[in-house]
Amino acid sequence: MKLLRYWELFYLFALLAGLVALQLQDGPSPGARAGASVLLVAGFAWYWWFGHRPLVRYEGEVPAKVGALAVAGVLACFFGSLLLVPGAAWVTPSVISQVFWLLPLRAAVVAVVLISFVPGLVSLSDGGDLSEQLATTIPAGVIFCSLALMLGLFIHRIAQQKEEQAVLIERLAASRSEVARLSHEAGTAAERERLAREIHDTLAQGFTSIVALVQAIESELDTDPAAARRHLELTARTARENLDEARSMVAALTPSALAAGSLADAVRRQAERLDAETPLTVTCRVAEGLPKLSTAAEVVLLRATQEALHNVRRHAHATTVALDLSIVDGNVRLSVRDDGVGFDPAAPGTGYGLTGMRTRARQVGGELTVHSGEKGGTELVVEVPG
Repeated sequence: MKLLRYWELFYLFALLAGLVALQLQDGPSPGARAGASVLLVAGFAWYWWFGHRPLVRYEGEVPAKVGALAVAGVLACFFGSLLLVPGAAWVTPSVISQVFWLLPLRAAVVAVVLISFVPGLVSLSDGGDLSEQLATTIPAGVIFCSLALMLGLFIHRIAQQKEEQAVLIERLAASRSEVARLSHEAGTAAERERLAREIHDTLAQGFTSIVALVQAIESELDTDPAAARRHLELTARTARENLDEARSMVAALTPSALAAGSLADAVRRQAERLDAETPLTVTCRVAEGLPKLSTAAEVVLLRATQEALHNVRRHAHATTVALDLSIVDGNVRLSVRDDGVGFDPAAPGTGYGLTGMRTRARQVGGELTVHSGEKGGTELVVEVPG
C-alpha cells in the first residue's frame, strides 16, 4: 500500500494548495471562501473515514458499495465547494485519483468525465457571452478529461499489476510447497527402497545363514559335538556381522565388510564364509592391482557378491562355486559361477534380488548380466567403471 500513501499525500498537498488559492481570490465573499474551505476539508475527512480505512482493510480491493459511498461523499463536498467558489477546481486532480482507487474502472471513467466538465459548467453561471464561454470551456474540459483519464488508467494499471503480482507470488509459494512435498515424498520413497535393498542384501541373508546353522547344530548335538561347536562359532560370528551391518545401516555408513578392509578382502571373506557354512566347494580368484573404486561402486560389487552367493546357497543345488574379481578394459568385473540347476533369467521374479542388483549397478554406471544354460549352471557378471 506504499503507492496509496503517495497518492494520499498528493491529495493532501492539492487540498492545501486549493485552500490557499481560495483565500487569495478577490471575487468570492469571505463567507463563500470559508464555506468552500470547510467543504473541501470535510471531503478529505469523509475520504479518510470511508475511503482510506476500507482501502487499507481490504488491501486495495474495496467492495463496490463501500467505494461508491466514499466517492459520493467526496464529490458532494467537492461540487458544493465549486458552487460557492469556482476556484476550488484546484483540487480536481486529487479527487480524480481517489475515484480510480475506490471505484471499478467503468464507474471511475464516468465519474471522471463528470468531474472534468462540472467546473466549466459552473463557470457559465457567472454571466457573459455564452458562446465564448462554451468555446473555452468545452476544449478545456476535453483536454482535462483526457489527461485525467490517462492519469486514472495509469493508477488502475498499477493496481492491476500489483494484483497480478500477488496472484503470481501466491502461485509461486504454492508451487514451492508442492515441489517441497514431492521432493520429500520422492526422497522418502528412495530411502525406503534403499533400506529394503540393504536389508535384503545383508540382514535377511545373515538371518538365513543363522537359521541354517542352527538347524545343522540341532542335528549334530548328539552325533557330532565338534561340528556342532564349529557351527555354533559360525552362528555367533554371523550374528555379530549382522549386528555390525545393522549399525552401519542406521548410521548410513560404509558397509562393515568394507570398513574392515579392501573390496578384495571382503569378497574373499564372503567366499570363505560360504565354504565354511556349506558343503560347497568354493574358489575365489582376485586379480592383482585392482584400481581404487568409489565407495558406491565397491558397495555394488560387495552386495552383488552377497546376493549371488545367497542365491547359490538357497536355489542352485550346486556343488561348486567360483568367484572371480578381475580387470577388463579398465573396468572391474565380478563373476560368480556355479554348476547348479540354473534358471530362466527372463522369467518374472519377485523380491529385491536381481532387480535390486541391476538397479545398484546402473546407479554407478555399471551393468549386470546373468547367463544360465539349459543344461544347468549359472554365471552372474557385474561390471563397474574403474
